[in-house]
Amino acid sequence: MSGNIQLLSDTLAGAKAEGRSALIAYLPAGFPTVDGGIAAIKAVFEGGADVVEVGLPHSDPVLDGPVIQTADDIALRGGVKIADVMRTVREAYEATGKPVLVMTYWNPIDRYGVERFTAELAEAGGAGCILPDLPVQESALWREHAEKHGLATVFVVAPSSKDARLAEITKAGSGFVYAASLMGVTGTRESVGAQAQDLVRRTKATTDIPVCVGLGVSNAQQASEVAGFADGVIVGSAFVKRMLDAPDEAAGLDAVRALAADLAKGVRGTA
Repeated sequence: MSGNIQLLSDTLAGAKAEGRSALIAYLPAGFPTVDGGIAAIKAVFEGGADVVEVGLPHSDPVLDGPVIQTADDIALRGGVKIADVMRTVREAYEATGKPVLVMTYWNPIDRYGVERFTAELAEAGGAGCILPDLPVQESALWREHAEKHGLATVFVVAPSSKDARLAEITKAGSGFVYAASLMGVTGTRESVGAQAQDLVRRTKATTDIPVCVGLGVSNAQQASEVAGFADGVIVGSAFVKRMLDAPDEAAGLDAVRALAADLAKGVRGTA
């Protein structure tokens, strides 16, 4: 079975045709439980997310902040396995027909086996993988199997990436480019916002594939601002925090559904 890279591309193109950015949500598998995580993903799709990234919980999530680290720890203590991640992807995709990616560090894939991981992700209906710590120059094996199975390979670029490096990364990637910035995390929000916009401009100069920005967006106003220059707005910690702060699972589902609806208005400029 082939993966759903085409569905991802069509979804991003469809948002562009509507004159808006896509809303991409992130939630970790197995949080608060495997079933609860699947329900949360369905809820954000119901709220208006176009794409969902399913996080594969890792014991050393070096690029994630404390909110996602807390959720990962809950999932790992609950015994989440890669099989649960695949089940999460499958059930979310089958219930919604929308693109679902996995965001993971390289070590779990390496240990599981690249061929096995890509084959199972494609069979589950996955659209691809975001690989924040896999260097492009070491990615040939992954890309070979991902392409064979119809999966997107999404690399991460940062404001520190030089133009030549951006070109190298975007040439190797597919689906979209994940542009990471710090806006909304530091106190110098205006300058960091300009930095994010500059990163998108420089990245777009090297590629025709969409450039989506993940940078601590937590409300409709911020989503609207980022949508002004990016093809997609990626929101993770804000969803996870709603789940963590909820008194029970039902309240958590209501909270992430409402946040997705608010953000969906933001990317459409109707908030």
